[in-house]
Amino acid sequence: MPSFRPLSISARLVILYATSTFILIAISAVFLDWVLHDIMEKDNNQFLIAETENLRMVMRQYPGDTNRWKEEVEREPGVAASFYVKYYIRLFNERLEPMMETPGMARIVSPASFPAPIENLDPNTRGVRKTGIDGTPLMVLAVRAVPGEPERPDRFIQIALDLSHESAIMKTYRGKIAIVLFAGVLVAGMVGFAVTREGLRPLKAIARSIQSIGPKDLQARVGSKRWAGEIAVLADAFDGMLEKLESSFTILSGFSADLAHELRTPINNLRGEAEVVLFKKRAPEEYRQVLESSLEEYSRLSRMIDNLLFLAHADRKDTVLKKALINGRNELEMLLDFYDSLAQEKKIKITMDGEATFEADPILFRQAVGNVLSNAFQYTDKGGHISLKLMKGGGSTQLEITDTGIGIEPEQIARVFDRFFRTDRARLIHPQGSGLGFSILKSIMDLHGGSVSVRSTPGEGTSVTLVFPEP
Repeated sequence: MPSFRPLSISARLVILYATSTFILIAISAVFLDWVLHDIMEKDNNQFLIAETENLRMVMRQYPGDTNRWKEEVEREPGVAASFYVKYYIRLFNERLEPMMETPGMARIVSPASFPAPIENLDPNTRGVRKTGIDGTPLMVLAVRAVPGEPERPDRFIQIALDLSHESAIMKTYRGKIAIVLFAGVLVAGMVGFAVTREGLRPLKAIARSIQSIGPKDLQARVGSKRWAGEIAVLADAFDGMLEKLESSFTILSGFSADLAHELRTPINNLRGEAEVVLFKKRAPEEYRQVLESSLEEYSRLSRMIDNLLFLAHADRKDTVLKKALINGRNELEMLLDFYDSLAQEKKIKITMDGEATFEADPILFRQAVGNVLSNAFQYTDKGGHISLKLMKGGGSTQLEITDTGIGIEPEQIARVFDRFFRTDRARLIHPQGSGLGFSILKSIMDLHGGSVSVRSTPGEGTSVTLVFPEP
């Protein structure tokens, strides 16, 4: 099936200009046509009333002078009115028998084509449109005429106005309107093209500026001050996108370097152990020790891959939360049971305050809190203290975990959620770490619509606060 390219903005605007002009002129033409037709209709009616009234006046002034009537009826109507106007009069006696009529009227309109005679004429009297015997458009009117003498019988007048002149005028008018309509659309199209071309010039300029920006020029900015208001919005949006791209490229570059470094260490360990053990024959016990050591490195790599996959799913919003109502204190007690042996070994004192029931994904909650506790136990010296505090308020549930560990430098706190980031002291104390724990923690809290914050003082300890919003 063929695909069609969408119309350009220029083409759409030109079509819009032309269509708008066509509609405007067409509406104006229809309105003017109605006005002209209405004016001519009123003029025609006034003409019929005037000519009928004139004949009735003659009949009242000369009640018995039929020759005077005949002169009025049979004279050339066009001379009396206008070169363009033709009308016909027919006079009947009291028995509705024709007495006289305008020459040629019988060929134009029959007596049966007229409506019933009316008694009185007034400004609101309207004629009736009819089509003559030969197809001539007519406006007809029938009136009762009362002579000036009471003993004289009534007479009846039929008058027909030839509307051919009106049809010619309307035809000429509509032909000229059609020319104006066509010319207006043509001119609107040309003006629209010129206006659109000029109006889109800044857009083409900003497009050229954007096209000049490549992967190596992400620090460049289009800038909004040099553009008009509407284009400035686009420039600001594009600069915002460039900032995000630059930030993403920077993060990606750092992530790639960190990932390469983190993968290189266990791989080099595996390779070195394999080379050493293969250098000469070893006792079965030595092979076993190498395999056990390799298994630890494999486990480390597996955990790293699992963590990276989790972060990738979290970034794409693929992770589906399975929220449930959980008892925070019970969950924390189960997690602390897992670290009980380590706490006893390092003689770390653990305290827990508060209770709270809230909605969260139980598995992800345990993973998030487990990452914080793992760091707390790992970097807290013997005889230290770890406290957990559950609080409710402000439409959320807060969990604060505080330790008396090595702490974090103030300038490094902002980077603790970066992937693979670890402080120098952390690497020294626990070289096997991957630096993904807090990144996963941040992703889990984002999935819950919550937040995580870190406060720390070097040499005194760290406090991590998790906030779970109420549904």
